[in-house]
Amino acid sequence: MRCWLKIEEMALEELMQRLNAVSQCTDEIMHQDIIPLYAADIQDQLKKQFAYLSGGRGGDGCPVITFPDYPAFSEIPEKEFQNVLTYLTSIPSLRDAGIGFILVIDRRQDKWTSVKASILRIAASFPGNLQLVLVLRPTGFLHRALSDIAFKFNKDEFKMKVPIIMLGSVSELQGYIDKTQLTEDLGGTLDYCHNRWLSHRTAIEGFAQKVKQTAQILQSIGTELAETELPNDVQSTSSLLATHTEKKDKMKEDIRLAVEQGDDILGSITKPVTENPEYKLNQDQLDNQTTVERLLAQLHETETAFDEFWIKHQQKLEQCLRLRKFEQNFREVKAALDIVSERLSAFTDVGNSCSHVEHILKDLANFEEKSCETIAKARMLASESDAFIQSNHYAVDSIIPKCSELHNLCDAFTTETERRRNLLNKSLELHGLLEKSLKWCDEGIYLLASQPVDKCQSQDGAESALQEIEKFLDTGAGNKIKELNKIYREYAHILNEDLKEHVQKVFQKQESMEEMFQKRQVSLKKLAAKQTRPVQPVAPRPEAFVKSPCTSPGLQREYVSNSESSALRRVNYRRGKSEMTELHQSRGGSTMDDEENLAVLRQHVINELIETERAYVEELLCVLEGYAAEMDNPLMAHLISPELQNKKDILFGNMEEIYHFHNRIFLRELENYVEYPELVGRCFLDQMEDFQIYEKYCQNKPRSESLWRQFSDSVFFQECQRKLDHKLSLDSYLLKPVQRITKYQLLLKEMLKYSKNCEGAEDLQEALTSILGILKAVNDSMHQIAITGYDGNLNELGKLLMQGSFSVWTDHKKGHSKVKDLARFKPMQRHLFLHEKAVLFCKKREENGEGYEKAPSYSYKHSLNMAAVGITENVKGDAKKFEIWYNAREEVYIIQAPTPEVKATWVNEIRKVLTSQLQACREASQHRTLEQTQSLPLPASSCTSPSRNHIRNTKKMEERKADLASLEGYGTTIAPKCPEKGKGWAKTSHSLDASEENDGWSSAEDPLNSSDAEEEGGGGGGEMKLTPGKYTVVTDYEKGVSEEFTVKSGDLVQLIREGEDGLWYVKNLSTGREGWIPANNLLMLIGNSKSAQSLSSSESGTVSSTLSTSSSCSDSCNASSTSFSDIKG
Repeated sequence: MRCWLKIEEMALEELMQRLNAVSQCTDEIMHQDIIPLYAADIQDQLKKQFAYLSGGRGGDGCPVITFPDYPAFSEIPEKEFQNVLTYLTSIPSLRDAGIGFILVIDRRQDKWTSVKASILRIAASFPGNLQLVLVLRPTGFLHRALSDIAFKFNKDEFKMKVPIIMLGSVSELQGYIDKTQLTEDLGGTLDYCHNRWLSHRTAIEGFAQKVKQTAQILQSIGTELAETELPNDVQSTSSLLATHTEKKDKMKEDIRLAVEQGDDILGSITKPVTENPEYKLNQDQLDNQTTVERLLAQLHETETAFDEFWIKHQQKLEQCLRLRKFEQNFREVKAALDIVSERLSAFTDVGNSCSHVEHILKDLANFEEKSCETIAKARMLASESDAFIQSNHYAVDSIIPKCSELHNLCDAFTTETERRRNLLNKSLELHGLLEKSLKWCDEGIYLLASQPVDKCQSQDGAESALQEIEKFLDTGAGNKIKELNKIYREYAHILNEDLKEHVQKVFQKQESMEEMFQKRQVSLKKLAAKQTRPVQPVAPRPEAFVKSPCTSPGLQREYVSNSESSALRRVNYRRGKSEMTELHQSRGGSTMDDEENLAVLRQHVINELIETERAYVEELLCVLEGYAAEMDNPLMAHLISPELQNKKDILFGNMEEIYHFHNRIFLRELENYVEYPELVGRCFLDQMEDFQIYEKYCQNKPRSESLWRQFSDSVFFQECQRKLDHKLSLDSYLLKPVQRITKYQLLLKEMLKYSKNCEGAEDLQEALTSILGILKAVNDSMHQIAITGYDGNLNELGKLLMQGSFSVWTDHKKGHSKVKDLARFKPMQRHLFLHEKAVLFCKKREENGEGYEKAPSYSYKHSLNMAAVGITENVKGDAKKFEIWYNAREEVYIIQAPTPEVKATWVNEIRKVLTSQLQACREASQHRTLEQTQSLPLPASSCTSPSRNHIRNTKKMEERKADLASLEGYGTTIAPKCPEKGKGWAKTSHSLDASEENDGWSSAEDPLNSSDAEEEGGGGGGEMKLTPGKYTVVTDYEKGVSEEFTVKSGDLVQLIREGEDGLWYVKNLSTGREGWIPANNLLMLIGNSKSAQSLSSSESGTVSSTLSTSSSCSDSCNASSTSFSDIKG
């Protein structure tokens, strides 16, 4: 930098010197250094032509100044006269002027007095050297004679140091000056034009001034350019360079114009010669030509000096600009290198399995590939800085440290990357040893577990088993860890606490397995040495045991590329373990340690559970980072079609929520049970609520798959798959959560099979049940979202309990008789959805398409309010049928399940719903009944005494309380209040038209004539006996003992107790009024209506097969939509 400043100063100094020389030389050429007078300044005075420099020369080259006849010579102001003489004497060269001037004074037309005055004035004012004065005296005789005489007598008055010669004619003049040097007015041939001469002089002097001004301007500009402070940023430096270049170009243009001006003047001077080659320029013209040529030379020198300065100045500015660009690029590259280094420093994980390390190595390779561009830029910038240094850049002092830093950062990155790679390769090597050891241990444990117990009881069998063990132990040389301390020393630089603990566990497992082998060897050697009492063998299983067990999950992870082979190995492994377990269970008297083998198998299951969980979490993260995050990446936006944008939530659903649950919570909790596999059921139970998130994912899956099918060939997905190096496309990974949630129940079943006598068996069973419940809920919800045509909100119907397809017959008391008859013969195929508050009847419609698009939809037909539903569990003639009836059997639906087991499940679930509803109302109803029975009014009777009635009433009340207590013991139900109108669902039951019925008909079994309830009702022919309970009124009654007590058809009444004279105390539950009604009238009012509190005996005689509920408890419900059954004491 200092060197450059010195060079810059030297260049400016040189420019100043050269331009100063030009200015001085210009002044010398124009004699401005002696007499600073210009023709332009005295142009008017020169135009008077009282004196002129014709260009003629005397014999020795003396310049000739002519004073022509000028009548007003005496009137010329002294100042003007002095200026003209001074200017004329300054034009000839110094050499010519030094010889002296010849003055030719033409006074031929003047008087002697004027001649004398002119000579005296010239003599007094002439500023130059004089060599000769020639005077052409007046031509008149008198004046000539007078002049001769006067000149002789007054000669001394002229005070001239040179001779003054009086001439009488031009011929005499030509004796002193050659004719060619005299103008035409003096009888000569010299070509002289005063205006032309004046024009040339003005132009030459203007040009000289231009040359001098140009040099001065260039001095100023040079100083300004040299002293300008260089900017610190690229943009300002570029602007400065452009500004200075613009100034330079303007000056170059001015110089070009000045050169053109000089050339024009030179051309004007030499024009006569150009036009007439024989024409000879006079001396003054030659001097003018020389002057202009010298001025042009000075102008060229000025331009050359400035060009040389500009080259250096421009080089400095360009170097400054390159430096600023270099500094800017350096900052950007340095920031990028810092980011790359920071990311590289994050590769501290040495992995926890071979697959994990391979994944990290792959990430490192991808990172290195992505970082190549940054490193290449850094190295290119370093090369550029080297070029700066080689080219002697003025700022080399500041470039060298940056260049060194770039080289160091690139080398450090390369070295650190290689070091990380070596560490990971070492880690891969170590995990390979550990997994080989684990695999060897697993194979050994499997060998011990799979040796038949009965065969080992014989001497030959024991020897064969012993040979198998010895043969297996021989394979340990290349598989097991031999020296733990050697492992610690060799891999010390990668052993963190976790990995060191893992090495210790693997070594402990290896030692434990070898100890198990030693114990087995000891036992087998004893059996081989001494024949024991034979044991009755059990017939062997026909299939052979698997010779080679599947690779233990250990620390391996499942990847898509080997999923099929892994699945096959696991199936074979489980089958082998299952056979081995069954074999052990069939030999209670075995001398082997069964519990030890079960512990090994439990460890197998927990290992598989944890490692597949880790692989699952990694796969979710891979999808979220490799696909979902890339949809928000601006660099990938051009690959995403507009229709796919902003649809990430549809494509991936709540996968991110699932990932965070498993990664932050469930996986960590699972790892706490690795030493206690039999207790893992608690882990599932603690997190069971969180598994509900899978229901949302599965419900979104049809939309996700539909979107995927539209854009599966998108360039965006192909590019993401290429970056991830996945062999399978995204849809395979979107299926992972569905596969995973179904995997848990298989692992729990397997763990439960090996933990039946362990502490956590109950938790395992509960966890398995809960997981299966979640799977069922997910499956049910998938069907529920396919319901179409339902006007209400399905969520208001309560939890979905069951769903399934059935054959349905209808038997309605109301409606067209033909529809009724056909309905009993022709079943409809209906898909039923059982909710807590309603059961929905839908028609299943298969859809065309692929995948989830092929899933069926369900067209809503009608629904039944569970508050008004009853069931008949058994239908005569078919163990797969049951009845759902509605509104006191006004609508009866005969349901045929696919199997008796499905029927039993549905009946039990419906019973639970009805029981829970009735139980909620029963306590409130019983409470109100007890309060009412304590204050019942008694009717007045003429034949019964008050005391007698009181005793009877008291007795009846005690019996009533006993009846209520007995009802609780039998689990009786009371109809709950129905929900308010318009809340919870759309209109419930409605008739089906014939066209709708026919589209679902198909040939079916023989029609059903009656249900169990109908057969029981028709079997009795005796008189009906009234008992306390609730009944439905079938006809109006307005003749009660009390005029205010009336009942209407459809009212729900409660028979509270029997009084005297055949009267019953009755409460109208629909109006809240109470009163006495004769028993005969009651029999007519209630007909064959049955109590809502009864449970009819079933075939087994323990539980009623008929449950009914009533919705008439609410004042807002219609009385015509209620149903009851008898109370049977």
